[in-house]
Amino acid sequence: MMADVNVSGSLRRRLALILTGGAALLAVILFLVVRALAAQVAQQGQDNILNASMASVLDTAVIREGRVTLDFPYSSLSMLNTAADDRVFYAIHEGATLLSGYDWLVPQSGLSAGDAHFETTSFNGDQVRVATGVRILTGTDGPRTVSVSIAQTQDALSDTLNAISRNIVLLGLGFFMLVSALAIWAASTTSGQMHRLTTSVTRRGPQDLSPVTQPVPSEMAPLVGSLNRLMSRLDHTLAQSEDFIAEAAHRIRTPLATVRSHAEATLQRVEQVENRKSLQAMVRAIDESSRAAGQLLDHAMVTFRAENLEMSQVDLADLLRELGQSMSPVAEMKDISITMEIDGPATLQGDAILLQNALRNLIDNALKYAPVETGVTVRISKAARLSVSIIDEGQGFASDEIQTLSGRFVRGKDMDNKVGSGLGLTIAHEVAIAHGGEMILTNTAEGGACVTLYL
Repeated sequence: MMADVNVSGSLRRRLALILTGGAALLAVILFLVVRALAAQVAQQGQDNILNASMASVLDTAVIREGRVTLDFPYSSLSMLNTAADDRVFYAIHEGATLLSGYDWLVPQSGLSAGDAHFETTSFNGDQVRVATGVRILTGTDGPRTVSVSIAQTQDALSDTLNAISRNIVLLGLGFFMLVSALAIWAASTTSGQMHRLTTSVTRRGPQDLSPVTQPVPSEMAPLVGSLNRLMSRLDHTLAQSEDFIAEAAHRIRTPLATVRSHAEATLQRVEQVENRKSLQAMVRAIDESSRAAGQLLDHAMVTFRAENLEMSQVDLADLLRELGQSMSPVAEMKDISITMEIDGPATLQGDAILLQNALRNLIDNALKYAPVETGVTVRISKAARLSVSIIDEGQGFASDEIQTLSGRFVRGKDMDNKVGSGLGLTIAHEVAIAHGGEMILTNTAEGGACVTLYL
């Protein structure tokens, strides 16, 4: 069945991939954003400490005896201690002249008094953060510009960022796994609703075209609505077809029966041999047409109703008695007696119309193949399973044909002289199957044919 469907992939897999891909992207973005914020906060913390240390040193700057002097308070250096033992560097400049410290720390030009300048540079392969401040001292010889630069390596900052990064990675993985699980659950839930809808429709019989009433998500409502409208149109079409078949059966059988009766009456009055032969051929053609048309319509009716039986309480005994009475004129024309071996009611849940069609065709077959002045026996058995047997006294079934005679339009050998379409046994077989039973073909000990419907 799937081979007839143009499949473009799994919706559940597609939804899962989209949602998990989105989760992975969000996890990466979360990692980058949180790490950037953490780096910014950690850097701001280091800058604040460097600025405080630089300011405390800069505040000690004074002019003594015409010279600029500065002290290094203990607190200014102690606040720079870190667990990673980062190295600290300093430089004191008066203008462009280095008063003390490391000469590689060159202050940024153009700084204003009271401003703090931060930059990141490298020294001996290590990354160093530098804070620089400027102060204007007023001496007897005029204003003098003093700058103080405090630098510190960033090993502690790197360790902190690495620890934060590891925690962020763990958080991101947890977030990804949670979102992935939710994505798979959401995809399974969505596809599960479609699967339940598919199962609900698949379990129906071919003629169960009632609308789908189970709740569905709003996204599936247009699809279900279109499906219901399609099934409504199909149901209407099938109902019209069934009504047409029933009406056609009546309208075909009645005129053909009338024509046959007129031909039979005319045949009795005709004396010329040639004319009698022509009328006999006409009667035979009418019989063949009537039988073929009737059985074709019966088979069409079985096909339409087999998957959606109109079940009711059916008494096979009453049904067979009515069929025996209606078919007695045919039996009397061949001097064939119909014997009913029926002991009391034989009820079952079944489709009365289909059961009547099946049994009528079986009795008709028996009358057709039974020799003149013989009998046809209709027997109901209530043993292990309810069954109906139709037995004639004809030549029986050929042993090599029994397995194939229930096929459509299949007739036995040497039957060319008998009127038939090859559908009688097919109809009975399909009706039995529709009722959960079977049809068995056998021969009696005397050689006659026996057809048994197990219902």
